[in-house]
This record gives sequence, structure tokens and C-alpha cells, in this order.
Amino acid sequence: MAQLIATHNNHGIVLAADSRAVHFDSEGNPVYLTVNRLLPLGDRAAILAGGAAQTVDMARSLQAFVSSEGLTDIEDIYTAALPYLGGEYERFMRKECQTLCLDPLLYTYFILAGYTDHDLDRPTRLYFLWTKKRLPRLDGDEITHAFTVPRRIGLEAKLARLTQEGATSEEILEQVRTTLDKLEEGQDDIGGPFVFAIITAEGLRIADFLGVMTPVAGHDERKRKLELWPRAA
Repeated sequence: MAQLIATHNNHGIVLAADSRAVHFDSEGNPVYLTVNRLLPLGDRAAILAGGAAQTVDMARSLQAFVSSEGLTDIEDIYTAALPYLGGEYERFMRKECQTLCLDPLLYTYFILAGYTDHDLDRPTRLYFLWTKKRLPRLDGDEITHAFTVPRRIGLEAKLARLTQEGATSEEILEQVRTTLDKLEEGQDDIGGPFVFAIITAEGLRIADFLGVMTPVAGHDERKRKLELWPRAA
């Protein structure tokens, strides 16, 4: 299980994810892992990986592919990501079913986010990619305003309203952080550390709660303050 949250307007994109994942060993027993579900794809794009823990490895593979191909525009990344991640999924399933095949369909899903130069009037893009039973195994569609996986319709409506009312990315992110805190208190399958990102025309900034992933100068854990900083190259 994973909780992914994404929303956008012309001012920017806000992304968030938890880090709890479950993997089943060779005897079918659950093993709980901590994974980083939010990965940069260059300076103006990122990917969220949800579902099975193996989706993070698929996202890392896409990250390397995007870098090697020099892709920077999110529309170009999305066009390439559909067949690429579909191939990664098929490759993993062939390997997995040689030893253990608990489920012929590994539930995986991704959210791609970033900026495009092809449409200056609507520069931000969000795309949802998911696996399905029929071929091709991976499908995708554009996200209009806000999207959550698993779906939380009330939160999506609230985020969509905030974006349409012109709320800043920082204000929206604070709402997302508060929601994740509440979800962690009530559900065992959602857990931190949480990771957050804001993408604007100036680039991608990634932060996590309490600065776990990347140290921040002068950070004070007692204040539980959310801090953002430029992504390291």
C-alpha cells in the first residue's frame, strides 16, 4: 500500500507520498519496507511510484532512461514512459513467476508530474499510469486538477478547490501534510517519513518531514517545521 497525492495549477505542482511498502517473501509472508516513492526526473519533472514495492525499482529504471535520453519536457517523458514502464513491468513479472507467482497481476501505479514548453498557457501536467489485466499492461491518462491513490475523493475536491482559488503551492502543501499526519494516525498501512515536492517554472524542490532524507542547515526537529530546498544535482 502507498498513499500518493498530486495536484496542480498554472502556478505549480504539489506532490506527496508516504514511504511504507510491503513485500512478500518466498513463503508468502509480508515484509514491511521503507521506500522513497518520489524520484526526480531532471529539474522540472518527477515520478511517484505506488502499489507493490517493486514499482520503486521500475521508477528508478525510468529515471536512468530519461536522463540517458536527455528528456526534459513532461509530455515527452510521458510518451516515453508508457512503453518503457510497460516493458519493465513485463520483465519483472517474467522473473517473479519463475520462483513465485502469487498474483498474475502485480498492482502498480505511477504519477508523472512536470512542466511542458509545448503549451505556455497550460504549462503544468499530471499523468496517472496504472496496470490492467488486458494488453497493453500499462495505460495512462491526464489528471485534471487533483488525484490521490488510494482515492480520497473528499481530499481531491478540497485540493481542486484550493488550486482553482489560486492558493500558493506552499499553502496547498501544508494541507497535504496535515492530511498525511491524520492518515498515519488511523491506518497501519500508511507511514512516514513522508516526502513532498513542489515543481514550479523555476524548477523542482524536494523536501521531507523533519529533514530525514536530506539534512537542512539550522533544522530544528522540535518545531516540526516543513522546509523546502533546491534539489541537489
